[in-house]
Amino acid sequence: MRTSFVLVGLVATAAALPAQELRAPVFHLTPYAGYMVFGNVIDGPLGTRLSNGTGPLYGAQLGVNLTKHVAVIGNIAHSSGKLQVGVPFLGGLDVGNSSALAYDGGLQFGAPLGKLSRLPITPFVQVGAGALRYTVGAGPIETKATNFAWNVGAGADVSLTRNLGLRLMAKDYIGKFDLKEATALPVNAGRSHNWALSGGIKLGF
Repeated sequence: MRTSFVLVGLVATAAALPAQELRAPVFHLTPYAGYMVFGNVIDGPLGTRLSNGTGPLYGAQLGVNLTKHVAVIGNIAHSSGKLQVGVPFLGGLDVGNSSALAYDGGLQFGAPLGKLSRLPITPFVQVGAGALRYTVGAGPIETKATNFAWNVGAGADVSLTRNLGLRLMAKDYIGKFDLKEATALPVNAGRSHNWALSGGIKLGF
């Protein structure tokens, strides 16, 4: 009788293992690196412009799965580059240093390709809101400005194992640089698109 109970227990355990192995991780952490392409801070007359240039990007994103294909995400990233003045025929002239800290939250929606691909690829889109905190400086002078920014993104995850994958993503931060806060000048800057292009490793747990 005892042997029968042991066998029943082993069969039940074996039957439960596949379900546990297929269960998707609830949390996922994605450290990433890439490149940030900033939009113009000001578009001046005769084709002149002021921008934060471009620079390397690194950051991390934490996600919590609400359903199999919907997750709440939180993100933080940092990029640094050169403050540039654009002049027709001369291109961009470096006039200082700039950096930006992005922090935001939002939702991610994914949909696996399934039989449409030989690889376990899951395309996704993200929508969210947060802020871009700029630090700009020229010589001993340094100013800061924090600006609200919407963001939209798209990318794809490639699963290597149940808890490990690769991620490629492009994300657009849409906002205005607050020149009044940074310089105390009553100048209104236009809305700009700031593109974060990145690749990273997705860890599930």
